Amino acid sequence: MTALSYAARDSLTMLRRNLKHAQRYPSMTASVVAMPVLMLLLFNYAFGGALGAGIGGMSGGGADGGGSDRYIDYVAPGIILMAATSGALVTAVGICVDMTEGIVNRFRTMAISRASFLTGHVVGSVIQTLISIAFVIGIALLIGFRPDATPVEWLAVAGLLALVTLALTWVAAAIGLMAKTPESASNIPLPLQFLPFMGSAIVPTESMPDGLRWFAEYQPFTPVIETLRGLLMGTEIGNSALIALAWCAALTVGGYLWARTAYQRSAKR
Repeated sequence: MTALSYAARDSLTMLRRNLKHAQRYPSMTASVVAMPVLMLLLFNYAFGGALGAGIGGMSGGGADGGGSDRYIDYVAPGIILMAATSGALVTAVGICVDMTEGIVNRFRTMAISRASFLTGHVVGSVIQTLISIAFVIGIALLIGFRPDATPVEWLAVAGLLALVTLALTWVAAAIGLMAKTPESASNIPLPLQFLPFMGSAIVPTESMPDGLRWFAEYQPFTPVIETLRGLLMGTEIGNSALIALAWCAALTVGGYLWARTAYQRSAKR
């Protein structure tokens, strides 16, 4: 077997380990999935009427809520992205727990690929997060979300969400390696979960004050949200897709390099 084959085999072993952990201890995954679902229900049913009325006369309520479905169509893409950002919490905590409990030192004494530990965590987290995203999309459809995307556009949506998830997972992996305790690892990624709200997830950026509007328009998640909204609902995408892909590439490369450096430094402690 070649070195690449050994690395792939060891990474697959680590992937199975992480998926079994998620299966046996589902509370963390369930709590992370619950947050975007609760936000979706909250903004659609509690705030949808007021917020929707300020966006071109939209109103909330959903299919069973006695109102128009238009605001759920606006807010759902942003909440779907929030489900992708929520997966970062699981990654950071899982890696930090392994680091602090000493199992990584055990792995380093074994004849396994050094890259397999991070690869297994990242791939496992991406799989879990994509399943969570699918669940959130299902809930959105149940309460009135009505996208008009074609099969090709749905594939593009899936691809973009996978890229965003991969990028955020590498960033979260680096956070988990740098954090001193699982508690701090669970707190540091929290801004990632709420950064979409500082973009166009809930209301258009045009409705914001000048300073906040500038930040909202140039932060990473706004072009991703606008691209998702355009693919799902047929709104104008413009250059948002290219900017979203550029952000995904930059975060993936930056997160990977950060995580690799942190992992190598941890071996010298």
